[in-house]
Amino acid sequence: MASETLHFENARQAQQLFNNDPRNLQALEEQLEVKATARDGWIKLEGSTEAVERAKQLFQLLESSLKSGSPVRNREFTYALNVVRHEGTSVLKSLFDERIQTSTKKATVTPKTVGQKKYVEAIRHHDVAFAIGPAGTGKTYLAMAMAVQALKEEKVSRIILTRPAVEAGEALGFLPGDLYEKIAPYLRPLHDALHDMLPGEEIQKHMERGTIEVAPLAYMRGRTLNHSFIILTQIDLPPHKHSGLVEAHHALKNVEGVAIIEFTRHDVVRHPLVQRIISAYEEHRGRRNE
Repeated sequence: MASETLHFENARQAQQLFNNDPRNLQALEEQLEVKATARDGWIKLEGSTEAVERAKQLFQLLESSLKSGSPVRNREFTYALNVVRHEGTSVLKSLFDERIQTSTKKATVTPKTVGQKKYVEAIRHHDVAFAIGPAGTGKTYLAMAMAVQALKEEKVSRIILTRPAVEAGEALGFLPGDLYEKIAPYLRPLHDALHDMLPGEEIQKHMERGTIEVAPLAYMRGRTLNHSFIILTQIDLPPHKHSGLVEAHHALKNVEGVAIIEFTRHDVVRHPLVQRIISAYEEHRGRRNE
């Protein structure tokens, strides 16, 4: 049996690496098959040589992420542990190395799953990237981070955020107010993501200059969109309507310059309950289609 003790700068940092939550250490012991003992400023790992080495590298990578300004909360610990268990520490390192810098005053954005990393790479290397999958997989959020980074690096001259003015199956005409009052609630998620990337006063300046624009999809027809980073999100359709997204998925999958990324429940980065709910629905649909 192998044994290794990892020493950290202080007790607080050691606790931060597993969010001071004993359940995280229990999950570590179960999934990586090691025994973990945490004390003031150190963590002792015991188990097979391979298991101890994987757990050691996990904590070293989490420590590096913490020092770079990225918080290690329960969710981050769980994501990292799952990646190490199923993909290996080299894959986790590649995730942590993929840092999207949106603001000098805010923490960097990093993909949390292998699927998210593929999505970020697809955006970086393709002119058009489709993201298909369940809610909570970071489709809009990561695209927003990439857009802000591109604007900061002057790779684009403006960001255009657009989505249908209504949710699938709703009628805009029955909502109260003028057009902008009607669409404001539906554009709120885009504003929320943007405010998570940039200070409010900076967003306001970009809005006034037109370098960041949020608009309903209906207003995009006929626009000239040179040197722009465009995010089109929430393109659901009511039931029994022909889906252009499904058609594009099949028609464009082999077109050069176009990437199509499909997310699964394993890419959900919200509460673990959301993952379980999505899994339950997938199993239910599978039984219904048998």
